[in-house]
Amino acid sequence: MPGSAALLRITYDDLSSLLSSLTDQEGWQPTGCAGWTPVDLGFHLLGDARRALVALATPAAGPVDTDAVSYWTAWRPPVPGDDEELWSTRIAASTQGGMAGVAARYAETAAAVGVAAGRLDADDRVRTQRRVLTVADLLSTLVVEAAVHHLDLVAQLDRPGPAQEALAEVRRVLEELAGGPLPDRWDDATAARRATGRDRLTAADRLELGPAVSRFPLFG
Repeated sequence: MPGSAALLRITYDDLSSLLSSLTDQEGWQPTGCAGWTPVDLGFHLLGDARRALVALATPAAGPVDTDAVSYWTAWRPPVPGDDEELWSTRIAASTQGGMAGVAARYAETAAAVGVAAGRLDADDRVRTQRRVLTVADLLSTLVVEAAVHHLDLVAQLDRPGPAQEALAEVRRVLEELAGGPLPDRWDDATAARRATGRDRLTAADRLELGPAVSRFPLFG
């Protein structure tokens, strides 16, 4: 398994290549994230990469209060009909020059994140979203976010998915959130989709998960 900075570079490079390969027409097709198009998701991911740059340049003196798993526990399912985040993202994305413009901005920002991450030690502390994490844990959250949305982007497109190493990190975090292993018959991509509510759980899934099913989706 690559180190945290190397894994982030792999994940971001794969995502950058994917976004750059999409045509403007493909940029408005459905994705695995209900209601969101590739342009919407690309702009959302651009915002995440920009946040990463700020975080990596924001050292924290205080104690760590969040790790790669607890970062996700604050997530709550959206209220039905609450599309504020989607619409605000779409409005902002519409000023970026379509899929090509979003992809170009993402590529340059993601590359800068990779450089910044490589300049810090894994146990350095940084601040983001009013939380203090180690660099390694911050990079894990970024890998998980990018890999899950990479799966969203290719849900209805004939394009490669995320690297297996990135999906393995997603599964590791999901299993920590679930409090135990996910079904062995789920490959890592299936685990990511089902544990985040993108795919419905089957009756067999619910039976195998037992009481842990009440925690699903683990995040969205």
